[in-house]
Amino acid sequence: MMDRTFTTISAAARGFRSSFAVWLTAGCLAMIAGCANMREAREADRIPQFGVVDPNQPRELEMVSLPPYTVEPPDELEISARPASLELPITTPTVQQDGVIDLGFFGEVYVAGLTLPQIERKIEITLHRHVQERKLKLDQPIQVSVRLVNGSASNSYYVLGTVTTQGKFPITGNETVLDAILTAGLRSNSYPEKAYLVRPHPPGEPEEILQIDWIGIKERGDALTNYQIMPGDRIIIPGKRAPGLLRSLFSGG
Repeated sequence: MMDRTFTTISAAARGFRSSFAVWLTAGCLAMIAGCANMREAREADRIPQFGVVDPNQPRELEMVSLPPYTVEPPDELEISARPASLELPITTPTVQQDGVIDLGFFGEVYVAGLTLPQIERKIEITLHRHVQERKLKLDQPIQVSVRLVNGSASNSYYVLGTVTTQGKFPITGNETVLDAILTAGLRSNSYPEKAYLVRPHPPGEPEEILQIDWIGIKERGDALTNYQIMPGDRIIIPGKRAPGLLRSLFSGG
């Protein structure tokens, strides 16, 4: 009887020790994770917030048309000319690195930085000069039509910093900050809460840095800082230290 009682007590003690060890281990892991959270919060506080909120900027629900598109390398153009007797040898030229398009026997035309209507006028002048030099007779005035073949290939924006895909992205005119960040992708240590947008400006002019309220955009649908992306915009996503193994396990990452 005594032996059975002793065995039962010993088994209970072993069970208690085992349970205690499990709870102790869990408690230690929770304390370590809590310390990691505190360290992460302190690290986030050290990341500066750049920019200001500008309610006058185009943004989601209040977008504007982009400025007239200006052609840059490596845009591809489609050119049509009347009268047909002109017989342009090249009708889909690509803007070369030096900003010119090659029209074959009609020569080269510098088009970088010009809008499509400006290019049309410049090609008309080139063709008219060609006709005068060769004393050709035409049965109607020269007319030129120019359009983009590949959309807006040279218009782009940039997402930089702690993101999955850092770099240059094409712009169509309807992108917002939310679109840009989701396109680049966030990493486990990205900190979009301190993200900001930088607009390019000529030398000597004031810088334009816009604060981004990521929580407002993502969780409250607040469009105030979900700015419309303009050509050349840079969105900067700061980052924190990459999470350790325990932090990843507790966060499910």
